[in-house]
Amino acid sequence: MKASELLSEIDALEQELAEKKNRLMTLRKSVPRNEVNNYVFRDASNNEVSLQELFGDKNELIVIQNMGMSCSYCTMWADGFNGVYHHIIEKAAFVVATPDSPAIQDAFAAERRWQFPMISTNGTTFKEDLGFERNGNQHPGVSTFQRDEEGRMYHVANAPFGPGDDFCSVWYLFDLLPSGSKGFHPKREMTKNSEYQLTNNIAVQVKNKQEAVHFYTNILGMKQVQENTQETKLLFGGHHFYVEEGNDLNVFFEFATKDVEKSRLELLDNGCTITKQFSEKSMMIQDPYGLNFHLFEKA
Repeated sequence: MKASELLSEIDALEQELAEKKNRLMTLRKSVPRNEVNNYVFRDASNNEVSLQELFGDKNELIVIQNMGMSCSYCTMWADGFNGVYHHIIEKAAFVVATPDSPAIQDAFAAERRWQFPMISTNGTTFKEDLGFERNGNQHPGVSTFQRDEEGRMYHVANAPFGPGDDFCSVWYLFDLLPSGSKGFHPKREMTKNSEYQLTNNIAVQVKNKQEAVHFYTNILGMKQVQENTQETKLLFGGHHFYVEEGNDLNVFFEFATKDVEKSRLELLDNGCTITKQFSEKSMMIQDPYGLNFHLFEKA
């Protein structure tokens, strides 16, 4: 077959696939919509949050049915969504739901530098009711919801995730390679030449926390997401800023590591000191050059 004939057949097939995809989406959204309960979850800070609250100021909601930290494919999908999260929320609310505990979610999201909100479905029937937990087994995918003017919530559509799907860009890029996706398996590590992974958490000590928080939120435009007697958590550009009162005015970065004991010994051997010990797997470090950082073991 000539090249021109092959290209013509490719064009026709692409048009056919586009039409079938549009038809598939139309059919998915045509399934009669059922009103859903106002499920109550736990967010990554271990606070209660309802399905109603997840909508925020939007009337449409996208919930990614993620299988959790143990699934490297689910992690890759989430990495992709993280890159376009700021675009998605212009149209609809967006959240990633996993069966992991809030503590694991919080640590894993920091390690991955994810900026989207997460909810733990542990202890709820949410995934089972939506069809993403069957016979005790988790299945990945996405669910969409709509809220009407009276605040009633409806399930709109589901779609499954899997290797080669439309929800992860790497598959189509690999398809254009001579070898396709053969031999590829997503890996958790983001840094290839280091045991240390910089997270998106930064802590700052200030002289007047109340005035500082007012400045950061009202002048710089950071969003306050949590507060207690010791610190205030702010969100800005996908980074979490923890503001605390302190005369030393230190700035603290954060590193996750696979083996915290191995890293601890390595750092001590190279002139670092432990300034505070939270647990065997979590501590504050100061390096010989004045940098302060939190070190913890990956979830």
